[in-house]
Amino acid sequence: MEHNNVTPYNSENSKKSQVEDMFDNIAPKYDLLNHVLSMKIDVLWRNKLVDMLKQDQPKLVLDVATGTGDLAITVQKGTGANVVGLDLSQQMLNVGIEKIKKQNLDSKITMQKGDAEQLPFEDNKFDGVTVAFGVRNFENLEKGLSELRRVVKENKSIYILEFSKVEGFLGPFYMFYFKNILPAIGRLVSKDNRAYTYLPDSVNAFPFGEKMKSILLNTGFKKVEYKKLSLGIATIYKATK
Repeated sequence: MEHNNVTPYNSENSKKSQVEDMFDNIAPKYDLLNHVLSMKIDVLWRNKLVDMLKQDQPKLVLDVATGTGDLAITVQKGTGANVVGLDLSQQMLNVGIEKIKKQNLDSKITMQKGDAEQLPFEDNKFDGVTVAFGVRNFENLEKGLSELRRVVKENKSIYILEFSKVEGFLGPFYMFYFKNILPAIGRLVSKDNRAYTYLPDSVNAFPFGEKMKSILLNTGFKKVEYKKLSLGIATIYKATK
């Protein structure tokens, strides 16, 4: 199935609207579930992304699909940059705003509601753009990637952390966990039957590796490299404008 057509709920609403509803629904339990289901390995992945971003010495970073702000916080602490976190879901942002206040980072991190496919910023504004587990939820992937490219400065990069597929002998075991165990735990904790079934469905349909690199190059980035993490469970893409 085409990745842009995989939606959280079987409804007439647009993918964008369904994604917003889904994250509003699961926001209170999102952080707990995220860390339990990934066994906190997602923390290591975010740190790896920030290690790569650090080399660009950014002063202002945009974190798209920021959710509850985990990557925004990691970026700020790792680079010292000011960060703007943007997300479709107000409920996710509300959780993030509280988290940022508790860490006394509200003078460094601004959270705002917005659409990745229509970013409310001028061209060439940011020293770096980051997205963790968000591009998979774009209604129109190419349009969203074009917007990320538009707002990052010339010769600067966007960093995308996204699930990919485990290949080789571990692949079937991982897919069993992803398609059966993970949704069951997700349903139990979040009470949203569809949200954690959508996760494996959207990952299965999403381009990764060379295919994703090709899409980024076709979007106009001049250089794209990627790094597989944890046997290919996730991948970081660095695309330079």
